[in-house]
This record gives sequence, C-alpha cells and structure tokens, in this order.
Amino acid sequence: MIEERETTKLTLCQKITAPIFLIVFGYQFLLSGLIVNLLQLVTCLIWPFSKQWYRRIIAALCYIHWSQLVFFVEWWSGSEITAIAEYPDDSKHYGKEHGIAILNHMYEVDWLMGWTLCERCGTLGSSKIYGKKMLKYVPIVGWAWIFAEVIFLERNWQKDKEAITKAMQNLGNFPIPIWILLFCEGTRFTKEKHKASLEYAKSKGLPQLKYHLLPRSKGFVLSAEGFKGKIQVIYDCVIGFDKDGPAPTIMNMVHGVPLQAEMHIRRIPLEDVPTTTEEECSQWLYRMYEHKDKIYGKFLETGHFDGYPVKLSRRYNSLIVTMLWSLLLVVPLVSYLIRILSCGSPYVILVVIAIMTALMLGIRLMISVSEIDHSSAYGVKEVSNNHTKKEE
Repeated sequence: MIEERETTKLTLCQKITAPIFLIVFGYQFLLSGLIVNLLQLVTCLIWPFSKQWYRRIIAALCYIHWSQLVFFVEWWSGSEITAIAEYPDDSKHYGKEHGIAILNHMYEVDWLMGWTLCERCGTLGSSKIYGKKMLKYVPIVGWAWIFAEVIFLERNWQKDKEAITKAMQNLGNFPIPIWILLFCEGTRFTKEKHKASLEYAKSKGLPQLKYHLLPRSKGFVLSAEGFKGKIQVIYDCVIGFDKDGPAPTIMNMVHGVPLQAEMHIRRIPLEDVPTTTEEECSQWLYRMYEHKDKIYGKFLETGHFDGYPVKLSRRYNSLIVTMLWSLLLVVPLVSYLIRILSCGSPYVILVVIAIMTALMLGIRLMISVSEIDHSSAYGVKEVSNNHTKKEE
C-alpha cells in the first residue's frame, strides 16, 4: 500500500500567500492559455503547406504555456526530482529520441513530475499523453492538446483502437523528439481500486501487485506493435517521494511546500518487446509491472532507488517564460486594480473582491479534480465486467 503521511504544518506566511498565488497564477495561466490557443488556431493555416513546421510551432506554443506549470513545481514550491538511470549510458539518449514513458500512477502530482522531467530533457512542448476524451473539451488545456495531436481515448475499445491507429500514422514522423506519457493502470491508485485489482488478478491467475494496479494491456499492445520502427524506446519510469517528507499533493505545492522525488528510469528498446501475439505482449507488460512493484518496494525500504543518478539540472527557461507572461499580463492588471480601488467606491471594491474570490474558487475546484479523494471510481465498480471487456 501507499505510505501514509502526516498533515503538513503550514506557517502563517504560507497560509496567506497561497490564495494570493492561486489568484495571480491562475489568472495568468488561464489568460496566457487563451492567447496560446488563439495563436495555435492561426498556426493551422500552415498545416496544408507543411505539417512539420506546423508541429514545430505548436510544440513551441505549448511550451510557453505548459512551462508555467514547471515554474510552479520548481520555482514556486521549490520541489526537486532526481532521475536514476538503471544503466550508466542511458541518460545520453534522453531527449534525443522518440519514446513511450510508462509511469506509475499513485500520486496527485506524478503527472507534474513527469512534465518536469520532460522539461529538463527538452521534450515538454512535444510531449503527448493518452487522455480521456472528455479532457479535449476542457477550455485552454484541452484545446491546446487538440492542436498538439494528443491521443484521446473513450474507454470503448473499438473507438480507442481507431484513435491509437491514427496516432501511429501521425506521430511516427514527428520532426522533433516526442515522449508519450502513458499510465497503463488507466486510473490513479487508491485502496479501493487496489483491492478490486487484486480480486480480478487472482481470479484470472495474473500477477497480484502490491503497489500498483494491474495494467490494462490492450492499448499498450496496439501501441507496441504499431510504433515499432517509428518510436525507438520505452522508458519504464517509477516515481517515489521521500517517505519522511510532506505529502505529495498539489495543495502542498501551492502553499510553497517543497517535495523531494526520485524517478527510476529503465530504457528498453521497443524492438525488444515481443509483439508476435497479443498474449505474449500482455505478459511482457505484466512482467514490467512486477519489476515496478519490486523496485518501488525497495524504495520504500531504503528511501532511494538503485541505479545511477543523472544530472538533469533545473533550467531557467520556465522561470523566464513565466516572468515574461507576468510582465505582459499581471503588471497591467495590478496597475488597473490600483486605479480602480483608489476611487474608493464600496460597490467597485466589492465587485473586485467577488471576481477574485470566484476565480480562486474556480481554480481550487480544478485542482480538486486531481486530488486522490476525488479521483475516478473507474476500476472499482463492476470490476470483473470492466476488466473482461478490456482484456477479452
């Protein structure tokens, strides 16, 4: 099971600055996202003439928006992630080849740490995910993912098969290195989902994992077979947080609480993955998750992953981009608010306070979607039926 942690004690300063940061950063992230979406829409005019230049520009536009989240991780919260390579020469390939990164999915912030690693390897703007179809309708981020050719799935195998097949055709000749971030468990780890996963694994004679949910294999099998010759490697990634440190939650990071994480990375040539039959490819994936389980269990015992630490230093790019957005969007807003509030009208002041409160509550609601307590119940209800549909 995932380790239990005590509630982090916050200082008065952290309690005061957190809501201010939420308002300012949320306003900047949303408005800059709308600007980026507009520029992405204009960039579509290039698509008929050069798909490769379209993709380069879209990746750059995604970067100047998404790097603000890396700023949030690295510069606001002061969090740090250390990459641990299984073999000493693996790190020289990071950011220089197409890869599928298969991550464990047990924390609220594992996706943020995955993006932070992408930033340090130079693949943040071109990173992709397999995401729920509903995410494409989320304003700003979802719209950006549409332009960036992210792979949206519906948890309907026939439709998902078509989406993945189309992605294979589009992404195989991408002009710059891409990382596809893949969570094969399909949903975040919770005690209830883990219990359901164990019950299903036992009934089917499959590995009973201690720290992970049983991976859903169909999407991986199709990807492994279809991307051969187009994507070079699989990165088997396992993330863990200092067991004596604060809980790895988004709200702790909002309060400026630094998190310490390690990510073990095993580089596997995609050509080494057996794809002759669906069964042997599925079994290979199950063995990968048994390996994840083993090394994560050792991490909990020792506090560190075995391997070779990789020097992937924090870059100033995200700080510079965020500061430039602040100069463009936040400074004029503050100047305008000062002029408005200086008029002394109680009505105007109340309107400004109401708008800021609504903005903060809206952002807090968005954050709650990523919190473990509010995660999807998928994988708990009708476990046998759901897995049978996925695995048959």
